[in-house]
Amino acid sequence: MVKLEDRLYEGIAQQVGVVGYALVDARMVRVGRAVTLQIFIEKNETTAVTIEDCAAVSRQLSLWLDVENPVNAAYRLEVSSPGLDRPLKNLHDFERFKGSQAEIHLQGLTQGRRRVQGELLGIEDQKVVLKNAEGRWAFALDEIHKARLVPQW
Repeated sequence: MVKLEDRLYEGIAQQVGVVGYALVDARMVRVGRAVTLQIFIEKNETTAVTIEDCAAVSRQLSLWLDVENPVNAAYRLEVSSPGLDRPLKNLHDFERFKGSQAEIHLQGLTQGRRRVQGELLGIEDQKVVLKNAEGRWAFALDEIHKARLVPQW
């Protein structure tokens, strides 16, 4: 996976917003020579994304990408819902999904751990707070490499 430049990410977020959606995440994935630009969107906090929603965002992004040409390689564009195991990217996400189970991968080791899973307690003092059987954990956003919801079946 290749990290998107901030300029490209911001441009994608703006274009997704033009058609009335919010960008959850965007990433470029390379498998061999194939490059895929994956875009994850949401309508709002309570409405599920439909295939028609994905098509509308895909049309808008395709037009913008053709004009701006920010990707220097042939690529495939994929637009979809973030799914049940959606990524958590910012403090708002961690607060919004308070009470949910989450898995957090850290940039480095914290108390001998690089990965912590548990219930999200929200945000306290600008830190993500989580609890599990081992206790309470608090992480600054810059300590988190990636985080996602863990669906409960």
